[in-house]
Amino acid sequence: MGKVSKVMVETSARHVHLCEKDIDILFGEGYKLNYKRELSQPGQFACDERVDVIGPKKEIKSVIILGPPRPSTQVEISLTDARTLGVNAPVRESGDVAGSGACKLRGPAGEVDLTEGVIAAKRHIHLRTVDAEQFGVEDKQIVEVKIKSDDRTAVFGDVVVRVNDSFMPSMHIDTDEANACGASGNAEGEIIV
Repeated sequence: MGKVSKVMVETSARHVHLCEKDIDILFGEGYKLNYKRELSQPGQFACDERVDVIGPKKEIKSVIILGPPRPSTQVEISLTDARTLGVNAPVRESGDVAGSGACKLRGPAGEVDLTEGVIAAKRHIHLRTVDAEQFGVEDKQIVEVKIKSDDRTAVFGDVVVRVNDSFMPSMHIDTDEANACGASGNAEGEIIV
């Protein structure tokens, strides 16, 4: 086995990133999202506002919005959520929404029919250049990560490394993945190169 390095593992629950145009439709013309709390990645924050995500089978009410606004709207859900809603959610890196799933979003002022934008986020690790050099990995490299727990230790493959000096080191997994390895709150993973 190769080099092993430790990284904090965070569970990223379902959430929505909105573009300015969709914020105007869902909340009213000129509306600005309200900051609730900072997230681990610099400049990213949870908002007070929420929307309902509606699929052909069911809807999930009160899904949190993350800011700041993005160039295009994106809905990140688990594969369990996708089955519940009855939507397609391909496993993709954040921002890769071309040809992805469709849904409807409902806010207090209106609704948006997304023809694409629904994904299950590919598990990934955020690293700065200095961290990547220390761990012996590079941007877009695929690695494995071992997450230990009392009863469900697991090794996740297909983890993409994302390197940018604006990042703080952490791995993001969705709720399905966290449940699979018994991770609650923040856990620790070992990067296996």
